[in-house]
Amino acid sequence: MKFTPVDIPGVFLVDIEPIGDDRGFFARSWCRDEFASHGLDPSLVQCSISFNRLKATLRGMHYQVAPRQEAKLVRCTMGSIFDVVADLRAGAAVFPKWRGFELKATTHRMLFVPKGVAHGFVTLENNTEVLYQMSEVFDPGCARGFRWNDPAFGIEWPLAPVVMSERDRSYPDFSR
Repeated sequence: MKFTPVDIPGVFLVDIEPIGDDRGFFARSWCRDEFASHGLDPSLVQCSISFNRLKATLRGMHYQVAPRQEAKLVRCTMGSIFDVVADLRAGAAVFPKWRGFELKATTHRMLFVPKGVAHGFVTLENNTEVLYQMSEVFDPGCARGFRWNDPAFGIEWPLAPVVMSERDRSYPDFSR
């Protein structure tokens, strides 16, 4: 696997290194030792899938607070998404800072999201599926979020969301 750091500490784009032959290819998408060697939390306690029927479906911006802060490895397994991270950590050099990345099933690219960083996405096509591998179990008491269009972050979504949950629609603006 190839790990490419981005300008938010602890956030990495992770690319597979396929070994191909006449059948197709084989590649690792997870290796505890490789993640640990890059200083990333190698714990894996829960995997979840979100399936999104329609283009312009938004999920986010989500995170969990202590004692259930979580790291996530996010991969689009069908379709494509614009995936966003926002650094919420008190020691962040620049706040607010967000970054967005296109993840496509066809490239197999993943995004590692460390603890203290919020995550969300908007689907770029119909019938999009996203796989999450997480370092903590979901805990509704620790689940938090902020509004997808919070002016403090100024996230530049590539298209306006059409479908979202009432919870995501009604999140307040972020406050420390």
